[in-house]
Amino acid sequence: MSFTSKVKTELADRISNAKHCRVAEIAALISMCGSVSIDENDKYTVSIHTDTEVTAKKFRELLWRTFHIDTDVKGKDKQLSHSKKTYIVEINNNKDALLVLNETRIMNNQNEMMNINKNEIIKRDCCKRAYLRGAFLAAGSISNPKKSYHFEINCTNENKANQIVDILKSFDVDAKTLDRKNKFIVYLKDSEKVVDALNIMEAPIALLEVETVKIDKQMSNKINRQMNCDQANINKTVNASRRMVEDINYIEKEVGLSYLPEKLQQIARIRVENPDASLQDIGDMMVPPLGKSGVNHRLRKISDIAEELRAEGRSK
Repeated sequence: MSFTSKVKTELADRISNAKHCRVAEIAALISMCGSVSIDENDKYTVSIHTDTEVTAKKFRELLWRTFHIDTDVKGKDKQLSHSKKTYIVEINNNKDALLVLNETRIMNNQNEMMNINKNEIIKRDCCKRAYLRGAFLAAGSISNPKKSYHFEINCTNENKANQIVDILKSFDVDAKTLDRKNKFIVYLKDSEKVVDALNIMEAPIALLEVETVKIDKQMSNKINRQMNCDQANINKTVNASRRMVEDINYIEKEVGLSYLPEKLQQIARIRVENPDASLQDIGDMMVPPLGKSGVNHRLRKISDIAEELRAEGRSK
């Protein structure tokens, strides 16, 4: 099951106790994936067409709980793809259709079709949440958070897209729009905004999954950074040790280790005999033991002496 399907299944299970919220969600579903037809006898029919069975069943449940309208969910094979179906819910009783159209403000009391502007039914924040929930069920998708963070709702015109943007903005979530193949896409890409959208739609299970994946990614990135840092430190230590052994070998070849002060001779021998040892380990091998800063100071002196000898050799 895709992550989009999981989110839609969760949203489909949420039925508001408030009638005004259910009306807002019904309005969103009709607006985003529905149609209204009038025959020659002025008989109205309202229907939705969706690729998602849970969306169709949610619409049917909303109609029953809100208006006591009983409908069926019909599945129809797509002509271009036998592996997918279109699910249809149709209100073909004229009285019921007019009731729904009037309540959702798609039609006024004079049975005149109105522009799709549902500001009247989404004045409350709870109704805005319900409307966004319906819009996502009808035309939304969300990527698997393990791969990327992307939330979008496809709208058939710019007005619908702007309405979705305004709803999200009312909850301090800034969405962007994109014109794609004569459709207007409202989308979010930032992980925080995707989480906020799930919170607005009241999908806590999906929200928790996204947050969990996000934390796992952060922990993984932190571990990788630490491992890279540790590896860099190891490489740095190995390279420093190699250069130091080269300096000591050069001194021994050119003038012998007896050329060095006695304190430096001891640490030079320990360094050559233990090329992989850390500064702390070398300090512990000294008699008497020496701290890391002391070890580093003496090794630097040896390097300075080796460099002086090289300079003298080049000047001859």
